[in-house]
Amino acid sequence: MPQFLRLRRKVATTGSAAQQSQPESSPAAASSSKAFPSGIKPLCSPAGAIVDIVFVHGLNGDREKTWTASGAPEPWPKALLPSELPMARILTFGYDANVTDLGGMVSENRIGDHAWNLLTSLVSYRDRDDTALSTSKQRPEPHHSVFRLTRGIAFLGTPHHGSGLARWAERLSRFIGIIKQTNVQIVEVLNRDSEVLARIQDSFHTMVQARDREGQRIEISCFFEELPLPGIGQVVPPESAKLPGYIPIGIHSDHMGMTKFASADDPGFQAVCGELRRVVLVPYTCNPDFVERSDILEKLKDQLGHRQRPSKFHLRAALYGLGGIGKTQIALAYAYWLQEECPDVSVFWVHASSEERFRQSYASIAQECHVPGYDDPKADVLPLLKRWLERKDRGRWLMVIDNADDTQLISGPGGLMQHVPECAHGSVLVTTRNKQAGSRLTRSGRLIEVKEMDDSESKELLEKKLEEHTIDPDDLSTLAARLEHLPLALVQAAAFMQEKSVPISGYLELLEKSDQNLVDLLSQDFETVGRDSETPRAVTETWILSFDQIQRRNPFAADLLSIMGLLDRHAIPLEFLSSYSSHQTEQQATGEVQLTEALGLLKAFSFVVQKRDHGLDMHRLVQLVTRKWLVQKGRMRHFAGQALLTVSRCYPFWSFKNWAVCSAYLAHAYAVLGREGTGSRDEKLGKAHLLDRVAAFLLSRGTLESATTFQVEAVELLKEVLGADHLDTLNSMLKLGSTYLTQVQVEEGKIMWVQVTETIKMMLGADHSDTLSNMANLAPTCWKLGRLEEAEKLLIQVMENFKTKLGADHFMTLTSMAKLASTYREQGRWEEAEKLDLQVMETCKTKLVADDLDMLNSIGYLAYLYLGQVSTEDTKKLIVQWFEIPETKLGADHPNLLTSIENLRSTAITDLALIWKCMGRCEDALRLLATCLDLRQQALGVGHPHTASTLSTPKAWREENEQLLVE
Repeated sequence: MPQFLRLRRKVATTGSAAQQSQPESSPAAASSSKAFPSGIKPLCSPAGAIVDIVFVHGLNGDREKTWTASGAPEPWPKALLPSELPMARILTFGYDANVTDLGGMVSENRIGDHAWNLLTSLVSYRDRDDTALSTSKQRPEPHHSVFRLTRGIAFLGTPHHGSGLARWAERLSRFIGIIKQTNVQIVEVLNRDSEVLARIQDSFHTMVQARDREGQRIEISCFFEELPLPGIGQVVPPESAKLPGYIPIGIHSDHMGMTKFASADDPGFQAVCGELRRVVLVPYTCNPDFVERSDILEKLKDQLGHRQRPSKFHLRAALYGLGGIGKTQIALAYAYWLQEECPDVSVFWVHASSEERFRQSYASIAQECHVPGYDDPKADVLPLLKRWLERKDRGRWLMVIDNADDTQLISGPGGLMQHVPECAHGSVLVTTRNKQAGSRLTRSGRLIEVKEMDDSESKELLEKKLEEHTIDPDDLSTLAARLEHLPLALVQAAAFMQEKSVPISGYLELLEKSDQNLVDLLSQDFETVGRDSETPRAVTETWILSFDQIQRRNPFAADLLSIMGLLDRHAIPLEFLSSYSSHQTEQQATGEVQLTEALGLLKAFSFVVQKRDHGLDMHRLVQLVTRKWLVQKGRMRHFAGQALLTVSRCYPFWSFKNWAVCSAYLAHAYAVLGREGTGSRDEKLGKAHLLDRVAAFLLSRGTLESATTFQVEAVELLKEVLGADHLDTLNSMLKLGSTYLTQVQVEEGKIMWVQVTETIKMMLGADHSDTLSNMANLAPTCWKLGRLEEAEKLLIQVMENFKTKLGADHFMTLTSMAKLASTYREQGRWEEAEKLDLQVMETCKTKLVADDLDMLNSIGYLAYLYLGQVSTEDTKKLIVQWFEIPETKLGADHPNLLTSIENLRSTAITDLALIWKCMGRCEDALRLLATCLDLRQQALGVGHPHTASTLSTPKAWREENEQLLVE
C-alpha cells in the first residue's frame, strides 16, 4: 500500500488541513465558460512505486503551469523528480483557484470545498491500492485511510499566519468585482486576523500533535521566499511561512518563482528533494524479481516488533550469511513491507562497509532531515544524528545498517557501534557477512542466518529472470544445483544468458566443460536491483573483497582458508589445520587459541561450516574463488605445497586400526597430489611419503593398478632426492616389489626384492634386522616361483638370527616362524607346519593381547593347516575364536575383516566356511559364503579380486558336494 506525501503551494495547503465534519457552506459553483484543468493528473507512475507525492498549487495557479519554469517544456516534477525519487508515483492536483476572471465566471468554492475535492479525488484515484488530513480524519472511511497513510507535508510559501498583502488583495478583489467575476471570500482567509485561518491552524496543530502521541509522526517542511516581488514586496514573509517547532528553509527566489525549477542543479530543487527523500531514505527501488523468503521475513517481523504495538525496548536484529546469499535483498523487502504496513515509521539506510561510507550515510541523513547543526563544519555528524534520532519527538524509525562486516571498524577503539542510536522508538536491522560483527551490533542476540535458497526458490528466481526464455524445469534444477542455490550466482547467470542470448542448456555446457569456465562466468560484472554502486556485483569479486578483509584482520585465518581451498571440500579434518598451525616458523607459530579464533572468523563469514563430526565443509564455489584469489596474489604454488605437506604429515601408515582414517583422508590426498607446488626438496619428500602410504591403503582395497602407479612415482622421487641406496628409497622399492607379486608379476617382484636385499646387506651387514626382514619377505616370492627349498633355507636362517638377536617371542621372530610353517605346508609337511603354528599361537596367547589384529596373521596360518588334516574339537573352537575376534573388533562388514589375513590370501569368513565344509556342514558353509559375497560386494566392490573368487566358490563346492553324494 503506497504511502502518501504532499507538496503544497500557498493557501490550498492550509485549506485542506482544517475543516469540521462538513465543508463550509457556500453557493454552488457556477459553471464556467471554459474547462479548468482540475482533479488528479499523474506525471510519473513507475512500477512498484511505494509512495505518492501530490503537488497542490495555490491561488490563481494551475496543476502544471505552477510547476513549470519559463521556457521549460514540462513541469519539473515530471522532468526532474523521477530520477531523484524512482520509487515515487508523482501526481498533481488542479482546482479552480482563480480569484478573478475577466469575462467569465469564477468558482465560489471556499478552502474547505477544495480540500474536500482533493480528498475525494485522492481516495478515488488510489482506491485500487486500497488506500489523504484533518478533514480525512473527521470523515468516515475510506477517507480516513488517506489521513493514516500521510507521511509528510512540504509547504512552499504558505501563509500559515496570513499575509500583510491579503487585506490589499481583498480590497482589490472587491473593486475588480464591480466589473469582473471574483471570489472575495477565499482571499479573506489570508487576513492575519481571519477567524477561519485561525481555526485552520488550530485544527492542523491538534491533528499533528495527535499523530505524534500515537507514534505516527507527520514530517513537515516549511519553505519561504527569500526575494520580494518587484514593486510589491514579499507576498508571504518568513515569519508567516514558518510553523512552530520546524526549521524554515529558504528558496532564493520570489513568491512566483519559488515553485519553478529549471534544472536539477537549482539549489531550490535540491532543497525540496532533500526534504522529500528524508521521509523514505531507502536507496534502492523495490526489486520486482524478489523471491520472498517468508520464514526469514517472519522472523524479522517478530524480532523487530513491527507487527505489535510500539515496543518499550530498543530492538535489534542481524541477518548474516555468505556474500551474495540475499541479505540486502531481504532487508530491502522488509523495509518496503514496513513502509506499507507502518507508514509512520521512517526508514534510514546506512552503508557500513567502511568508516567513510558510514559517515557519508549519516551526513546524508542529517542533511536531508535538516538535523540542527548538520551544516556546521566543526560538528561531528555521528553523535549529532545519534542524539537527534534518540529524541522522543522524532517518531518511530528503523535504521538498516548494511554490509557491517568489519568487527574492528564496529567495536574497536573509536568504533562505529557507539554511534548507533538506542531508544525504544527506534530499531536497528544489520546485514553482515560476518556473524561476529552481527553479534556485537546486536549485543549477542537476535541473529538470523540466511542460507542458500531451496530448489523451488531457486527455480522461481530463475523463472522471473528468464521469462523470455523457453525453460525446461529439469535444466533449472540442474543449473540451480550447479550454482549451489546461491541467489547472486543465479542472478548473475541469468543476466549473462539474457545479455548473450544463451539458452540454459548452452550455459550448462559451459559450466560442465571446466571449473575455469565456472569461475570466469562468475567473474562477469552485471547490473541488478539493490546492489550498492561501490560494492562488487560479481560473485568472485564479492568474496575476494571478504578474503582481503580477512587477511588484513587475521592473516593466519587467510592462510587456513588458502589451505582448505586446495583440499577436498567435504569433511576437512581439524587435524590438518592443527598440523599446519604447529609447523609454522617460530615467528608464525600459533597456539590453540589462535587457531580457534581464526576458524571462528572463517565460520563467521560462512566460508566454512562446522560439521557434527567436527570436520569442516566448504562450498564448492567458495573453493574455486579461493583458488582464483591465490592465483591473483601469486600464492597458488606456495599453498599447494603447504597443503601437500600437511596431508603428508597427517596421512597414517596402513594398518587394520587406521583403515577408517586412511579412507576418510583419501579424497584430500588425491586433491593435493594433483596440484603443482614450488618443487622444493621438502615437498618432493612429502609427496613421495604420501604416495607410498596411499598406495598401501589402495592395495588393501584391491586397487592394484593405482597402487602400482603411486609406488612407481614414489620410488622415482626418492631416488631423485635421497639416492638409490637410501633406506627410505629401498623400503619403497620393497613395497613396489610386493605389489608386483600381488599382481602376479613374480619375476619383476623378485628382481626388485633381491636388488634391495643385496643393497641392504652391503650397507648394514648380513645379520642386521632390516636385512633379515627383507630376506624373510623374499620367501613368498620363492613360493610363487616354485623354489620351496630355497624359501625354506632362507627362512630358517632368518628365524635363527631373529631368535638370537631379538628373542624367541619377538614379533619378527614369530612372523618368520609362521612363514616357515607356510613353507612346510606348501611342501606337504603338515606335522612340522602344525608344530610351528601351535608354537606361534601359544606364544601369541601368552605374550600378546588376544584382540591384537596384527598378530591374528600368525593364527590364521594355523587355520589353513587344519583344513587338510583331522583336527580335534578344541582346535576347531580355536579357529572359530580366531574368526570372532576380528568381527568383534571391526564389525562384520569391515573391509579388513573381508580382506585376506595372509597377504590377501583368505578372509576370516571364508576360512570358517571352509572349516564347516570340511566338517560336513556344506549347507551352512554355503550360506556363510553367500553372506561373505554380499558383504564383499558392499565393502570391496564387484571388481575386487576377493569378490570374484568368492563368486566362483559356491558353484565349485556344490559340484563337489553333489559328487560326494553320488559316490
